[in-house]
Amino acid sequence: MSVLKILKYPDDRLRIIAKPISKIDTKIHNIIINMFDTMYYENGIGLAATQVNIPLQIIVIDKIEELNHPLVLINPKITKRSGLTSIQEGCLSIPNYQAEISRSKKITVTALNYFGKRIKLKTSSTLSICIQHEIDHLIGKLLIDYLSNLTNLKLLKKNK
Repeated sequence: MSVLKILKYPDDRLRIIAKPISKIDTKIHNIIINMFDTMYYENGIGLAATQVNIPLQIIVIDKIEELNHPLVLINPKITKRSGLTSIQEGCLSIPNYQAEISRSKKITVTALNYFGKRIKLKTSSTLSICIQHEIDHLIGKLLIDYLSNLTNLKLLKKNK
């Protein structure tokens, strides 16, 4: 299919709140395929539709040990959280930057899959963190929102 352009911080479009999807059709399937192509091209492990200027609630994830196949989450919602963990996170929208972010260790997520079937996923470790990171994108929240104002200012100056 095609590689999409990833929005880079400080692009204001990264702050747009994604809309839920009511109908999963060929158009949505093509978006998902293009998102995977883009994520693989950029060597990412996750991508939210808002990062490619598509304001819809779609997340794609792959290349994580816990997964034995690519994961598509449409209209994802975290329904349960427990524990805390943190790792160095990166973001395709903030290239060449990583920060240690505290997130829930275990989560339960409900969503629709590629075929529109409702799924419930209980996960922990890297997959849990990746899902939380990508869901943040769907609500206009970025990795930098977890950092201090001084760090944000330095990053903003670097990326302008």
